[in-house]
Amino acid sequence: MTSLRKPFMALLLLFTAAISPLYARGREVKTVEQAANVVQGLSVIPWGMLHEAAGVAIIPRAVKAALVLDGEFGRGVVVIHEPDGRWSNPIFVTLKSSGVGGQVGIESTDLVLVFMTRKALDRALQGRLTLGEDVALAAGPLGRDAKIAHEGRVKADIYSYSRSRGLFAGISLERARLRIDAHSNKTFYGCREGSSAEVLAHRGAPIGAAETLKARLLGLKPPPALPVVVVPIAPLPPRRR
Repeated sequence: MTSLRKPFMALLLLFTAAISPLYARGREVKTVEQAANVVQGLSVIPWGMLHEAAGVAIIPRAVKAALVLDGEFGRGVVVIHEPDGRWSNPIFVTLKSSGVGGQVGIESTDLVLVFMTRKALDRALQGRLTLGEDVALAAGPLGRDAKIAHEGRVKADIYSYSRSRGLFAGISLERARLRIDAHSNKTFYGCREGSSAEVLAHRGAPIGAAETLKARLLGLKPPPALPVVVVPIAPLPPRRR
């Protein structure tokens, strides 16, 4: 019996070493999958804004009850909009705050930050960005207000949105702090330091959840144009003399 114990323990250790990374990545995979699900609702955000964005941050299921506490209340990813229209590998981030927009409630909400300037995006990629202090922040416009923002009459580096119960709306995220989550980046990609630069340079085997997120962002299209209906005009009867 003792002779079998050592080989059995060796096999157990090998098995544990093989599956541990899979379990360790579970939380990160789930975050990316949830972010991909949030993308399906982004069609309500103005197409022109998304098309011109330098990047987006997606924080799925942030806890609104934590908005009045000085602690972490959201985990998500930042994805860069490349010049050729493609989207980068997702970079893991956390969002923390001490009182955001005066909102209180025991429910979760999806948060989306649309980076309109490279300056704001670069601050986020450096790992230290305080919304509303380091860059100009505004609650994201919808409907008629979106045209005003797109024409440049409302200027902001970042537009912020939240979605609760399936509906998107602009939200104030003043003083919220966006930070690079190096631990999650290392766990998900297997990189050494977990920096944003390492994630963007990652050329390993494609990771299913990340590819799904990028594909859904790439699949965002402008709304179809309304058909033009030509109504024939009957000729006027000749005037009587």
